[in-house]
Amino acid sequence: MPAITLTIFDMAGTTVRDDNQVPQAFTAALAEHGIAITGAQIQALRGASKRQAIAALLPPGPDLAARTDAVYAGFRDQLAQRFAGTAREVPGAAAVFAELRRRGLRVALNTGFDRDTTRMLLDALGWNEAMVDAVACGDEVARGRPAPDLIRRCMQLTGTVDAGAVASLGDTVLDLRAGHAAGVGLNIGVLSGAHGRELLAAEPHTHLLASVADLPALLDAK
Repeated sequence: MPAITLTIFDMAGTTVRDDNQVPQAFTAALAEHGIAITGAQIQALRGASKRQAIAALLPPGPDLAARTDAVYAGFRDQLAQRFAGTAREVPGAAAVFAELRRRGLRVALNTGFDRDTTRMLLDALGWNEAMVDAVACGDEVARGRPAPDLIRRCMQLTGTVDAGAVASLGDTVLDLRAGHAAGVGLNIGVLSGAHGRELLAAEPHTHLLASVADLPALLDAK
């Protein structure tokens, strides 16, 4: 097992409990603009940049950017309503961050949400950005997952040069594809969120864990 110096965690479904708030908000925002989306389409988009996903679902036209902005604003409002008073961490997530940093590892969060939505979610959880070393958001990179840009942004923010020293954890197919594209040392799928074992096992990965709470024990086993 490679020597890990940076651990990168996805948010919704990985470190934040997935009680279907995100797909519900996504579906409602699109419905407000007359666009229906199937459950299969939602599943395929889990882990993606939400703004890019919306743009891909809208009919093309010269006003696509404006329509994307309008739907995305609706998505943010819907999400804020659903997470208000209900946001919960995956059990043990914050304790894992603290334990890893105690061991001298750096900890980063990455997400397909934009910075404002991410801040709203952190506030709803009662989390402080000082709990981690870096947070990379979907509006801060050129490409969302499965591109490796979010992982590379976390590496840049933490001064990490070697992707082989990175452990990336996520609950979706796109998380694993991004980790593979980045060449991370540990590309870990967690079974606490959107995609189950069968889907994740079919993607490039080094480990599948029930939860991020199992990461310290995995690192101890090296």
